[in-house]
Amino acid sequence: MIRSKNNDNRRLFSKGFLFASVFAVLGSLSCEDVIDVETPSEPPRLIVNALMRVDTEAPFVPVEVRLSLTSNFFGDIPTTSADDNLLIIQEFFDEEGELLFARTSSLWENPAGSGIYEPDPNFTVDQRIPTTQTQSDVLYTLIIDHQGKRYAAQTRYAPSVPIDNLAIGDGTLFDEEETELIITYTDDPDRDNFYVIDFGFNEFLVSEDEFYKGQQFSFSYFYDMEFESGTELEVSILGADRNFHNYMNQLIVQSEDDQGPFQVPVATVRGNVFDITGLDNIDIVDNVGRPNDFPLGYFAIVQEFKASITVP
Repeated sequence: MIRSKNNDNRRLFSKGFLFASVFAVLGSLSCEDVIDVETPSEPPRLIVNALMRVDTEAPFVPVEVRLSLTSNFFGDIPTTSADDNLLIIQEFFDEEGELLFARTSSLWENPAGSGIYEPDPNFTVDQRIPTTQTQSDVLYTLIIDHQGKRYAAQTRYAPSVPIDNLAIGDGTLFDEEETELIITYTDDPDRDNFYVIDFGFNEFLVSEDEFYKGQQFSFSYFYDMEFESGTELEVSILGADRNFHNYMNQLIVQSEDDQGPFQVPVATVRGNVFDITGLDNIDIVDNVGRPNDFPLGYFAIVQEFKASITVP
């Protein structure tokens, strides 16, 4: 569990109140009582985990899409398979926004039955996406056919900035059994930036540069544990657009378990994957007219910078 303290986009995560409330209720019940709890149920929804973290020094985008289904309240999250290969359509545009050309990458399930899709190696043409492509204006469209329905999601590459410095501080937020991590990065002044910061342990923070545009920005993040000397902490800063930033913000606020927002969607938060079954115009990819028909999850291709520090 991690907590942060800064002058922008503060996020505090605490389960203490939740646990205290649960224990208080349990303590008031007799050991002989049997309580029937009705848990919420609905037809399974498709879950699409398609966050692709790009290292621009690597030759290819790490394309991987994971499909699963929602289950009942206490059940495991089952994997699921698409009806056919997944497709990622890449449309290239010039500076005036005119379409230059398009290409398609086919993703196959590997291994079979895993729900994990990656570029199909069985084509004569390489189905991988080169990282050099991220330097162009490209619209990426993910197409999934699943149980007779067609889903689509669209995204553009979101750049990030390197981490200038990580440092272990000696401050505390609530108690002494904490570890302060101070992170510093410099915002790019040439664009409006949004960031998703991964502090490890499935804990995330979102930030935007509204109040520090083009400046070096530093803040403290607090782990609610003391790490042993020699423990290595790794932090990643991911690029994001406004929609991905807002999506992650909702998940962070509503997530209350240790699985983290990218593991199991614990709340019905709409991402950017939509049901387009029967639509003739692929350019219209939204929930208009189908407010209740949508899967969970998100499709994003983002730049990632990492840094690590060893606890003294």
